[in-house]
Amino acid sequence: MILLDTDVCIEILRGNKSVIKQRNETDGDVAISFMSVGELYYGANRSNFKQKNINIIDEFLLSIEILQPDKQILQEFGKIKTELYNKNILIPDADILIASTALSKCSKLITGNIKHYNRFSNLNLENWIR
Repeated sequence: MILLDTDVCIEILRGNKSVIKQRNETDGDVAISFMSVGELYYGANRSNFKQKNINIIDEFLLSIEILQPDKQILQEFGKIKTELYNKNILIPDADILIASTALSKCSKLITGNIKHYNRFSNLNLENWIR
């Protein structure tokens, strides 16, 4: 299973043909983190077209598995956050939760933010946005 980062989901929702093509050509399961769902709704609620964007997100979520937090993900979160803290690296908890979800449940994180997620050791990354 691969995990789509929030930025990749946004590109799909915006109709980015290249990202949609890669998504459609992906064999195997594709999921998003519960955290990305929250970030998508946050963006929709801040937009000028709130209800339209919420409806688009609702429709999108029918087509993809949402990975919910569990003990394994939260243990990984605690481990990663401690490692980053000890290195004096500050990263938003939302990104740590997404990385923890990918590391615990998925083989790869699909993101346009490779530079940011490179800070997480052992996280397999792929960029569909470029």
